[in-house]
Amino acid sequence: MVSQATTESQTPQEYAAPSTIEEALRSIADGDATILAGGTDLMLQTKPGGRLPYRRKLVNIRRIAGLRGVGEKDGRISIGALVTITDIANNELLKTAAPVLPQTADCFASGQIRNMGTVGGNICNASPAGDMIVPLLVLDAEVELSAWAKGAVATRLVPLSKFFTGPGRTVKQPNELLTRIVFARPDKKYSVGYIKSGPRPALEISTVSAALSAIRDNDKLSSVRIALGAVGPTVLRAVKAEAYLEGKTVNAQVVAETARLAAEDASPIDDVRATAWYRRHLIQVYVKRLLENDSQG
Repeated sequence: MVSQATTESQTPQEYAAPSTIEEALRSIADGDATILAGGTDLMLQTKPGGRLPYRRKLVNIRRIAGLRGVGEKDGRISIGALVTITDIANNELLKTAAPVLPQTADCFASGQIRNMGTVGGNICNASPAGDMIVPLLVLDAEVELSAWAKGAVATRLVPLSKFFTGPGRTVKQPNELLTRIVFARPDKKYSVGYIKSGPRPALEISTVSAALSAIRDNDKLSSVRIALGAVGPTVLRAVKAEAYLEGKTVNAQVVAETARLAAEDASPIDDVRATAWYRRHLIQVYVKRLLENDSQG
């Protein structure tokens, strides 16, 4: 997890390794800290010429037990910001309540990266290709942001759909720490699927990724959510496609139109991994596949 920089420096001038959330929030209260969690992107982003120069202080939050763990209370699932991708892949509660998250974690980078990388870091990195962001969006997840204010810990919940403002940019303030991710336990009728592109999905940065969730009742779909990764400046919701699919019964015509609208919702670019045309094509292929798999469930 890396905070956005204000004070440009090749190396941090101070170092802190707090053991509690309160200590961490006090350390970053002046807004001039780079936060280290898993650290899998930190070296790349803070090297000379990188996207994020170090701030004055480096705050290592890896020792904070209060940022770990997965639990459930009052029908809400909570995932600590320091929960690793490996933890998500192996967590029994998530396998039962939200299996799309372990499924996504299983094709996330390499084993070494999964062991170190954290879900909070993946979100705060704010990459348009961020793997864990896509399924969390269709689960209507929220992120808890915490800060030290007036001598106490102050928190606010932000819907993940409103958290990102652009590539590498979020609404999180420099004195805030993402402390956990929360979402309602999906209804038993809820169906959620995820697809990621790449000849080696567990090692590739997504060319395109997609997730779809919906409640299926009497052959009709409701509470439809479609999220797309690597096809815009942020991971995005395909809102036109969602609105069209709401209340529909899945058939060939509905599948084709939903896929077409999802491609319209995106704004992909040409880059070294794919052309915009190919990304739009993949969106339609993946949305069709997710809908067809749901209709057979």
